[in-house]
Amino acid sequence: MERYHSPDRFSLTVLLVVLAGSLVMAQDRGSHDPRQAERGKYFEKKSYAPALVPKFEETRLQLPSPIFDENQLLVKLYWKAWELAFRNFHEPAANSGFVSEFIDAAFNDNIFLWDTAFMTMFCTVAHPLVPGIASLDNFYIKQHPTGEICREIQRSSGLDFVYWVNAEDSTLFSRWGWIFPPAQQTPVLYKDRTAPTPNPRLTLDATNHPILAWAELESYRITGDAARLRLVWEPLVRYYRAFQTYLRQGNGLYITDWASMDNSPRNPSLNQGGTGIDISSEMVLFARNLAEIAQLLGRQQDAITFTTEADELTIRINKLMWDQKDRFYYDLTLDGGRVHVKTIAAFWTLLARVATPEQAGSLVSELQNPQTFGRLHPVPTCAANEPGYYSTGGYWRGAIWAPTNTMVIRGLENYGYNDLARTIALKHLQVVADVFERSGTIWENYAPDSKEPGRNTDSSLVAKDFVGWSGIGPILYFLEYGVGLKPNAARNELTWRIESTRRVGCTQYRFNGRVVTLVAQPAERNRGITITVDSDGVFMLKIEHRGQQKVFAVSKGMNRFVVP
Repeated sequence: MERYHSPDRFSLTVLLVVLAGSLVMAQDRGSHDPRQAERGKYFEKKSYAPALVPKFEETRLQLPSPIFDENQLLVKLYWKAWELAFRNFHEPAANSGFVSEFIDAAFNDNIFLWDTAFMTMFCTVAHPLVPGIASLDNFYIKQHPTGEICREIQRSSGLDFVYWVNAEDSTLFSRWGWIFPPAQQTPVLYKDRTAPTPNPRLTLDATNHPILAWAELESYRITGDAARLRLVWEPLVRYYRAFQTYLRQGNGLYITDWASMDNSPRNPSLNQGGTGIDISSEMVLFARNLAEIAQLLGRQQDAITFTTEADELTIRINKLMWDQKDRFYYDLTLDGGRVHVKTIAAFWTLLARVATPEQAGSLVSELQNPQTFGRLHPVPTCAANEPGYYSTGGYWRGAIWAPTNTMVIRGLENYGYNDLARTIALKHLQVVADVFERSGTIWENYAPDSKEPGRNTDSSLVAKDFVGWSGIGPILYFLEYGVGLKPNAARNELTWRIESTRRVGCTQYRFNGRVVTLVAQPAERNRGITITVDSDGVFMLKIEHRGQQKVFAVSKGMNRFVVP
C-alpha cells in the first residue's frame, strides 16, 4: 500500500534509472497539465493560516501521558513513537497550494494518502496539539473535478506524482501493470460495461483504496468535531462517486492492482481488471461511513441512499467472492474466477460488516489457525501456507503492518470479538516493544514468525525510525488496549477497561474537548480498585473490570470512585 519501491528494496534512484526514458516527458506532462489548476473545487478551506510547527520538547508536557506500572517498556516506547512523529510534522511549502500543517511518513519527497489517513488515527489522541486529521486537507484541496484524489502528491509543488497522471487522456490504465517491480503500461478492460466518460484524470496506480471517511470517523470518535464532518462531506461524496465511475467492474465489484499490496502473490491474477475483496469491501465501508456521517449531519435521505448502496454491494460480494467450501473470501479474475490465494484482504469484510455472523466466525477461525494467520506475531498479510510466504516478512508476502492489523482489530470489534481484538493489539504492541528494546527504534513492518523487524524478499531490513503509520501500535494500541481507554465523543462517554493489577491510567488525556487525568490503583486490603479522575468538564465514565461494568458521572474537578 502506498509504496512504489519494490519488495527487493529498489531505491528511488534505481527506479528513476529504470524509467529514465519516460521521466523527463512525464515531468513535463505533470508540470504543464492545465487540469492541475482545477483541483480542490469541492473543499471550502482554500488557504493556509501560518502557525508554528509543534516541537516535541515544547509539547511533551501537554501530550497524553500514560501510567502503566506493569510494563515501563511500553511507556518508553510510547514516548519514542512521539519523538519520531514530531520529526515528521511540516507546514505547507510555499506555492504548494496545501492548506494545513501535516504529518508525513518521510518516505520520500511526496505525501501519501494511505500513510496519512492511518497516521491521523494516533495523532488524534493529541488533538489539537499536533497536526492530525487536518493533514488530509492537503488531499481534499487537490481533488480533481471528477472526484479523483491522487494517492501520492509532491510535497514541494503540490502536483500529483507525475507517473500517476493520465496525461495521455486515455481510458483507465495501470502505468506499471499488475506485477511489481514496474512492468509495462497495461489497459484496464471493462467486462460487461462500457468504459466510463470522461476519461479519468489519474491512472489506476494512483487510486488508493478509499478509507478517508473511516479516518474522519475515527477522528470524530475522539474529538466530537461535527464541523469537521460538514467540511469534508462533499469531497468525500465526490471521491466515493469517482470510484463508482472508474473502478466499478461490470460485475458490480471493484478493480485493483499492485498498488494495494505491492508484491502480494494475488496480484498477477488481477491483471487488467480483476476485482479485489479488499477494495470491494472498502466501498461498502465507505458507503456505511457516509451514511453514518449523513445521520450525524441530519441528511436523512443521503443516509438511506448510502445504506442501500452498501447493502446491495454486500449481497454481491457474498454471492461472488465467498467460497463456501474454503469458508473464505477471495478476489476474482477478470473472467470472474476466484483467486484461491488467502491474504489479509479478506478481513476487510469484517470492518465493512459484509460478513454474516457465521462467515465472521469462519474468518476468526483463520485468525486463530497457526497454519494460516495465527502466527507468533499476528496478522500476516499472506497466509503462512501459501506458496511464496516469507516467515521474515517479505513485504506483502507475510509481513505484519500496523494499518492492516488496525483494520482486523476494528473489524473484530464490529462482531463482538473484543477479547481477540485486544489480544492481537497487545501481541503486536509487545513485539514492537521487544524489537525497540533491542534496536532502539520502530520499523516499517515486522516479521510474522519471530520478534524481529520485517525483511524484504532480498533479506534486507525494512525502513527504520518509521513513524509513519507504525506509530499506531505504540500510541493508539497502548492507550486503547494497554491502559484501556476508549472514548465516544458523540456520547460524551469514556470507557475504561482496567485489566492491569497495578497502577494504571493517563494524565492529560484528551477527548471531546476535555483534558482529563485518570488513575486506577488497588484499593486498601485489595478490596477492588480506587479510581481518581481530575477533569475540566463533565462526562460519563464506564468502568469495565473483572467482567462487570460500572457507570459513573464525572463532574468538573476531582472525583473519586471505588470499584469492588
